[in-house]
Amino acid sequence: MTTPVFICTGFLDSGKTTLVKETLMEQDWIEPGLTLLLLCEEGEEEYSEEYLKEKDIVLLKIEDFSQLNTTFFKNCEKNFRPAQVVIEYNGMWKLEDLLAIRYPRNWELQGVYSTVDGTTLEMYLKNMRNKLMEQLTESELIVVNRCPEGVDRSGFRRALKVQNPMAQLIFEGMDGEIIQPTAEDLPYDVKGDKIVIADEDFGIWYVDASDHPELYLHKEIEFKAQAFRPKGMPDDMFVPVREIMTCCADDTRYYGYPCRAEQKIALPKQKWVKVRARFEYEALQGYGDRQPVLYLIEMQETEKPVENVVYLG
Repeated sequence: MTTPVFICTGFLDSGKTTLVKETLMEQDWIEPGLTLLLLCEEGEEEYSEEYLKEKDIVLLKIEDFSQLNTTFFKNCEKNFRPAQVVIEYNGMWKLEDLLAIRYPRNWELQGVYSTVDGTTLEMYLKNMRNKLMEQLTESELIVVNRCPEGVDRSGFRRALKVQNPMAQLIFEGMDGEIIQPTAEDLPYDVKGDKIVIADEDFGIWYVDASDHPELYLHKEIEFKAQAFRPKGMPDDMFVPVREIMTCCADDTRYYGYPCRAEQKIALPKQKWVKVRARFEYEALQGYGDRQPVLYLIEMQETEKPVENVVYLG
């Protein structure tokens, strides 16, 4: 049976413990049974004995990176037989060193999640950019918390996307509430009449098109996808889809919006296509309430993207 491993990284007092307690350990995919928590540094937020008992967590403190080796992890498996392992990692240690360790055969990395303190973000970008980006390169989810008003979200997003274009990025205000993205936060330009969606940004566009259809209305959208026609859909329609990871490696699904052509259209099987379509927001008969609907301008076969799976954020 596979034992999932989750890594949470970030600088001291960047919110790692809060992320573990309030987000990671509250997810549906956390298996019942013992959780082994490896704590590599202690910040202001702590794990109380009551919390550890309630969540069935065994906490081991790691004082030095040299403690983390193959023998140590094999002993952890032998002594605890954990249902899952959470590593709250020291952000000053190299993440690549942790990932290079040989783990027990049944242990499988499920995700790397990172936290960044928004109040110190600008300082780190100016003075410790390489160190900051080093710990974020492998992250699936990055939470920038405690963001003061006026923090340069778009600048950080651009800097991050160069290093890790697949990362899901969430900003939280000083009150802990998620800051809803604006047009300036998007990784593509929505000001013109044509919007080109990069391969890695399909998930961002898919969510934003539903939340803010007014940004895309009547505009031409261009992106790569696979053509799919659900059973019962008319042959002048199809759905250009991408596989999107919603939370972890075990939770991926195909998402896309219905696309209508002017006439019957044959779909290339198991091929990637470049779609150019006009974006509208309307109700389709048989598909419920108003939603994004695409009107095909052109579709042609194209090369496969570097990554099959994209993220929602």
